[in-house]
Amino acid sequence: MAMPAQVRIVEVGPRDGLQNEKTIVATADKIELINRLSRTGLTSIEATSFVSPKWVPQLADAGQVFAGIDRRAGISYPVLVPNARGYERARAAGATEVAVFTAASEAFSQKNINASIDESIERFTPVLESARQDGVRVRGYVSTVLGCPYQGAVPVADVVRVARRLHALGCYEISLGDTIGIGTPHKARAMLLAVADEVPMAALAVHFHDTYGQALANVLACLEEGVGVVDAAVSGVGGCPYAKGASGNVATEDVVYMLDGLGVRTGVDIDVLADTGRWLASLLGRESGSKVGRAMAAA
Repeated sequence: MAMPAQVRIVEVGPRDGLQNEKTIVATADKIELINRLSRTGLTSIEATSFVSPKWVPQLADAGQVFAGIDRRAGISYPVLVPNARGYERARAAGATEVAVFTAASEAFSQKNINASIDESIERFTPVLESARQDGVRVRGYVSTVLGCPYQGAVPVADVVRVARRLHALGCYEISLGDTIGIGTPHKARAMLLAVADEVPMAALAVHFHDTYGQALANVLACLEEGVGVVDAAVSGVGGCPYAKGASGNVATEDVVYMLDGLGVRTGVDIDVLADTGRWLASLLGRESGSKVGRAMAAA
């Protein structure tokens, strides 16, 4: 299949990125981050997560953050919800798009949320039912699609089964996540194609971490098979608290630079994006995790 002419980037830095940062970021700074990202041309910015503050202290201020951002027309601001209670909190804050999450690995699901894959899906099935009634779009995340820190290899058939189930339940888009960043292009492509046999390619997104430096190569391999949505985090922030040594998400700046070079439209202004990435890195007290961001600063 030909590479898409246009790619939508789902910016996950404010949620998936920050939730794993040890430095607690002030509510005002989170709001500023999302507002800066809103000025880059991005059209999907995952704002926060309405999970228990006990589990993710960094995002305890989800309600204040969501209420405080300047929501711009034409931009969606999805939020992560683990269950019906999280959904109610998100709706009370004004969310019009939510995301639910599970894993392809039973071992990871147990370690991560103390529930089996089936139990995790049971927890958020009421979310999908409420969302359908409320006209709220639901995105689904499947983690550990290319490997698990606890069980090792994850059978592709397990990834397909979980993705198919989320799609059948009503998730408009399924994000396939290499949580520990061990995938390589050949494996990433094979996994994507196996899922695309059961779920339309137009309903799939890819989400790569860069632990082994393979994220951009994996993104490219999947783009060549026709995937049109890529998750990324500004300045490469994030990681996974349950996956030892897993570094951050692929940096949004690096993805946009590659796509620009391929002639693929993203609508994102890389200069404004790189400025935002450097601002965030300075806030976290370190250098940007984006090679492009660092190179542009040096130039």
